[in-house]
Amino acid sequence: MTPELTILGWTLVLALVQIFLPSSARTRETGATYNMSARDEPGPPVGKVTARLRRAQANLYETLPLFAAAVLIAHVAGVHNSLTLYGASLYLAARVLYVPIYAFGIPVVRTLVWGVSFVGLVMILWAILFPF
Repeated sequence: MTPELTILGWTLVLALVQIFLPSSARTRETGATYNMSARDEPGPPVGKVTARLRRAQANLYETLPLFAAAVLIAHVAGVHNSLTLYGASLYLAARVLYVPIYAFGIPVVRTLVWGVSFVGLVMILWAILFPF
C-alpha cells in the first residue's frame, strides 16, 4: 500500500471523528435523554461551538470526495512522487488543524489553513494531469 493510500485512510478516520465531534457537542447541549428521544420537539438552540463543528464537518465533506478520487487515480495510474506524497500529507495535516481552529473561532488562520489543504489537493491533481 502506498503512503498516499495510508494518508487517505487516516483522512477517513478524521471524517469519522468529525461525525462524532458535533454530535457529542450537541448532546452536551441537549442532554442524552433528548438525543435518544424521537426529537419531536425542537431542542435548545445550537451553540456556537457545535455550529462551528458542523460547518467544519461540512467543509471537509466538500473536498473529501475530490481528495479520495485524486489519491485513487494516482494509485491506479501508478503516479507516486513527491507531489502526491507531499500533497496528500499537506491535505491531511491542514484538515486536522482546521477542526480546532474553526471550533475556537479563529478567523483568517482558518482560511489560510483551508488554503493549505487546497494546495495539497491541487498538488496531487497536478501530478496526475502533468506527470513528469
